[in-house]
This record gives sequence, C-alpha cells and structure tokens, in this order.
Amino acid sequence: MAVLNIKEDAQRAFAVLKNGGIAILPMDVGYSLIGGSAASLKKIFDTKRRAPSKLNAMVGNDALHRELHVISPRARDIYQAICFDYDLPLGLIAPCRPEHPLLKRLDADTYERSTKGNTLLMLLNAGRFHAEITRLSHEAGHLLFGSSANLTLTGTKFQVSDMEPEITGIADIIIDYGLMKYHLWGLSSTLLDVETCTVHRFGSCYENIAAILRRHFKVELPPKPAKA
Repeated sequence: MAVLNIKEDAQRAFAVLKNGGIAILPMDVGYSLIGGSAASLKKIFDTKRRAPSKLNAMVGNDALHRELHVISPRARDIYQAICFDYDLPLGLIAPCRPEHPLLKRLDADTYERSTKGNTLLMLLNAGRFHAEITRLSHEAGHLLFGSSANLTLTGTKFQVSDMEPEITGIADIIIDYGLMKYHLWGLSSTLLDVETCTVHRFGSCYENIAAILRRHFKVELPPKPAKA
C-alpha cells in the first residue's frame, strides 16, 4: 500500500497556490516556500527577511525549461547530463525569453524579483512531488516561484518540525513528507549558470556535478568552500 498520494497532495497544493495562497512543499533538496501571485511572493520575501538582491526561483521541468530558456547546444548537453543521465537536482540559471506569454503574464514586480538581466533561475529534477506540482503549473499556465522554507541565513530545512514558526505561520497549506532526500548535504540545490559554468551556490550534489563537468565536458568547477 502506498503511504504517499503525490497526485492528490499536489492537486490540493496547486489549488491553494492558484488562488493566491502560500504553500510549504517537499523537494528533495529541502522544503520550499512557494507562491503563485505577486501578493504571496511579497509576503514570502518579507517574512523570510530576504535582502533585496535575492531572487525567487521558479519551479520548473524540462518542458518549461525548453519554453522559457535560451541556451546553446553545449549548455543543453550539460543540463541533460546532470538532470537526465545522472538524475541529479539542479538550480539552472540561463537567459530567458521575456516575451514568452507565460512570462508576460507576470506582473512587473514578480518578474523583477525572479530574473536578473533576463536570466531565470529554475529548480529542476527535485523529486516526484516537485515533478507533479510543476506538471500542474505548466498545464495551467500558472507559474510558481519561491525559495527555501526558512528565515534568511538560518539554513535549509529538511523537516517541517525544524522550521521557524514565522515560516509555517504564513503557509496556507503544508505538505509534510518527513525527512527530505538530500538532508545529509544540509544544503539546497546547487545553482549553476549552464552557459558560463559559473557556480552561484555550492549546494546538494555539488561534488557529483563538478565530477560530471570534469569528466564529460573538460570543465573544472571551483572547489567547494569549507563552509558552503
């Protein structure tokens, strides 16, 4: 007997998000605090006490990546090697298509808080729940954004019980799947610009990702700092 009902849980969460609510959702790289409206994203931003320079990440999949990102064949090969051949999560940063209808639907503030110089950060391949909620988002044409479910500088949370009350207090729905997969890293996703191979965050599976780029693309990523 299955102990998780991912489809039903994702549908419940997406209904809340589509109606302007806030959700705490289980991702392999830690729980995320997600919104689907300008008001919900501002509330998340303010509650987390994020610096103005910090950007939202988009909840994405391969279909959304292909629609919204503009990347070279080599960059696509890098992304596919990480997420498909080696089945690892990735925060992919790449130029986007600001004229795409899905991005044009965003209000100016959400677009500004979620892009930088028309580059877009998209969380990819972060587990089965992530895949299902993203599928619903794509089918409905309703983009979802957010960041880790924690106060700024307090560390990624891999269990709901570890979250600050300020964070759980703003959530209209919490999908609690217990301890998340990559908890041993203690870090959220690695953020990588796949065009320039610039690392913007040393996160979960970074050592694996660096080994993939070294072995298959002759790219040497910088060593992970002692305290990433």
